[in-house]
Amino acid sequence: MVKVALFVRMEAKPGKEQEVEDFLISGLPLVLGEPGTTAWFGIRIGPTTFGIFDAFPDEAGRQAHLSGKVAAALMAKAGDLFASPPTIEKIDVLAAKLPG
Repeated sequence: MVKVALFVRMEAKPGKEQEVEDFLISGLPLVLGEPGTTAWFGIRIGPTTFGIFDAFPDEAGRQAHLSGKVAAALMAKAGDLFASPPTIEKIDVLAAKLPG
């Protein structure tokens, strides 16, 4: 059961859209090594708007993810790829349907 989540919204700099897409795709193998991350999605919301939605069973899993490799890579690339710093929203999950 997931109880908490994160939604990260990112706006690509002009001409950096493909690099942002590639970055999100490259994040999946890193997240697969995070036992506390139940679900992770790299998404495209619009032509230049991207996001990450991920869900966790508890606050410990969410905090582990926030201090993990994907978060570090995101912050390291932020100045190069994004028009403004990514916005990170902490979310409470009220209901979910997951495989398993």
